[in-house]
Amino acid sequence: MLTPKKWLLGVLVVSGMLGAQKTNAVPRPKLVVGLVVDQMRWDYLYRYYSKYGEGGFKRMLNTGYSLNNVHIDYVPTVTAIGHTSIFTGSVPSIHGIAGNDWYDKELGKSVYCTSDETVQPVGTTSNSVGQHSPRNLWSTTVTDQLGLATNFTSKVVGVSLKDRASILPAGHNPTGAFWFDDTTGKFITSTYYTKELPKWVNDFNNKNVPAQLVANGWNTLLPINQYTESSEDNVEWEGLLGSKKTPTFPYTDLAKDYEAKKGLIRTTPFGNTLTLQMADAAIDGNQMGVDDITDFLTVNLASTDYVGHNFGPNSIEVEDTYLRLDRDLADFFNNLDKKVGKGNYLVFLSADHGAAHSVGFMQAHKMPTGFFVEDMKNEMNAKLKQKFGADNIIAAAMNYQVYFDRKVLADSKLELDDVRDYVMTELKKEPSVLYVLSTDEIWESSIPEPIKSRVINGYNWKRSGDIQIISKDGYLSAYSKKGTTHSVWNSYDSHIPLLFMGWGIKQGESNQPYHMTDIAPTVSSLLKIQFPSGAVGKPITEVIGR
Repeated sequence: MLTPKKWLLGVLVVSGMLGAQKTNAVPRPKLVVGLVVDQMRWDYLYRYYSKYGEGGFKRMLNTGYSLNNVHIDYVPTVTAIGHTSIFTGSVPSIHGIAGNDWYDKELGKSVYCTSDETVQPVGTTSNSVGQHSPRNLWSTTVTDQLGLATNFTSKVVGVSLKDRASILPAGHNPTGAFWFDDTTGKFITSTYYTKELPKWVNDFNNKNVPAQLVANGWNTLLPINQYTESSEDNVEWEGLLGSKKTPTFPYTDLAKDYEAKKGLIRTTPFGNTLTLQMADAAIDGNQMGVDDITDFLTVNLASTDYVGHNFGPNSIEVEDTYLRLDRDLADFFNNLDKKVGKGNYLVFLSADHGAAHSVGFMQAHKMPTGFFVEDMKNEMNAKLKQKFGADNIIAAAMNYQVYFDRKVLADSKLELDDVRDYVMTELKKEPSVLYVLSTDEIWESSIPEPIKSRVINGYNWKRSGDIQIISKDGYLSAYSKKGTTHSVWNSYDSHIPLLFMGWGIKQGESNQPYHMTDIAPTVSSLLKIQFPSGAVGKPITEVIGR
């Protein structure tokens, strides 16, 4: 029988053990939030700085740590690769995501990065919208590694308007990944994750938030004459939005245009507002950040990309989108303060790529620019038929790469090297072309760094083309005669923001050179978890303080 003294001693021993376990627990934040602002050039942080409020971008700049010299270390610089490389710390050569799309040499067709016909849509009847998963991704993500480190007790959720920007960051085994369905105006997922939408997603969808956000149209947040960082409101190189006949404010018919085509909200700042409200709902619906097991929320703010593509970086529309995003971020951070607690969460913000200035804008200001070969595939196939007597030798031309059809070459008894040498010689004659490389011989090429390393990092032997083209500075793909695009190695596409704020982060900034692939190892180091399986980046010691 226990005496009172022995009973008290036992209680003290057990309490001491529990206290020791709590004291010895690995220090981690309650929640990590990875924000990726689609198509955000680094200079947007300072171009609009004087118009930002104190609670959004300035809060991150003034209380967090800013890396001012971060570049993407591969080509092509596109959305799917950007999100994948941020969260894997790796490059296409290793993680396998070689583009938004690529040509599959074995299947003989173009493949979308997250397409998966083995899964079914959940929340929509559209197979094209819902049949997606991360199965094409070969490496683990930092979100995967957090799951492994916590025996999958962490909650991981990905949110974006874009399927690829929700799926790839969230990794292989998240709690959920959700993206926007243009056919219904609702967020959906696939059976890869769940058989039915969680209640919190249905509740959010039933509020019909998109319709509320576009109900009053889109006018400038500030008086339009204050947008001095941008071009005038009506220029020929800007695209149109909805039923509006000119690219000018105000866009008064958004509500009607949205009812006709729900995907329209993507090309407005309200797509970002919608995404952050969905992210807030994900935090509540999954009870993220409420206990001592670290959770991870990935959020892609995609409307900056859609608005940028349509109007170009120097438009009032882009400036207004960033000013509104700044306010949305302030609201989001305030919500995190209330729900998780200031100092209990870690936030990082970066971009998947930047964007070039519009060709029309560059021409108006006497800058070097132009358009890349407009119909290269058909034009070159015609030359190849005349030279070698075979049709459709080039199977695909995408991502500034040329893919040859191996079956056509074999049936026509043609040597790949002969055909490739001819095409490379012809491409070098194009005024928009700077370099042309055989992807089999990148290491032996005489092109300068960092272009050479970025081509090597971006080349995936199973999914990339046979020829890599490097265009001259300022030359854009011909489809972007309105607005802009991205994909190349140059600073306007590769120089991205990187900001850390919150748990474990001191205030400061650095101009030392770093890479997009350093983000995942840095977050991993802060969380004291293993790096993602294919990571080639290194922890940024200036951020982690050791």
